[in-house]
Amino acid sequence: MPGAAWFTDSLNPVLYKLPLDRRGTLADPEEVVGLPLTGDLVFEEGFNTNGISRTPDGAGLLVIQSNTGLLFRVDPASGATTQVDLGGQTLPNGDGMLVSGRTLHVVQNQLNQVAVVRLDRSGSSGTVVAPVADARFDVPTTVARFGNRLYLPNARFTTPPGPTTPYSAVAIRRP
Repeated sequence: MPGAAWFTDSLNPVLYKLPLDRRGTLADPEEVVGLPLTGDLVFEEGFNTNGISRTPDGAGLLVIQSNTGLLFRVDPASGATTQVDLGGQTLPNGDGMLVSGRTLHVVQNQLNQVAVVRLDRSGSSGTVVAPVADARFDVPTTVARFGNRLYLPNARFTTPPGPTTPYSAVAIRRP
């Protein structure tokens, strides 16, 4: 999977693979590959696959289905999906995701929180540890890590946008 950037399509059951060369240069648009998703993931009305990240072992991909809160492992060669066993827990409104070691952070945008999930090495099962909330969250949508902090931009979907609408990012200690 190294050498490519992967993207979800929230309205269609497909992932897009954008090849990158050794320098990280983007491929030509005609080299983008659509990978149809099959298996356990069933698309429903609304936003479906949203966040995407690699599994801890780097052999697969993880995608969150926003409208159901279900997490899936994807085989990047075939597109076959398998629901990740979270012991009956779901992650509704899942958006951006970040895997750091065997810890998965799932931004739950409308809930203004980040779910913390401890995964097994393959990303096939995990335990939802606890949500992390912060009063400064205003519909965060994705997450990045630097050092011992997580950074989350606020999309402010509940605020009518205007030319002077302020936007911000929030830094929190990495749980």
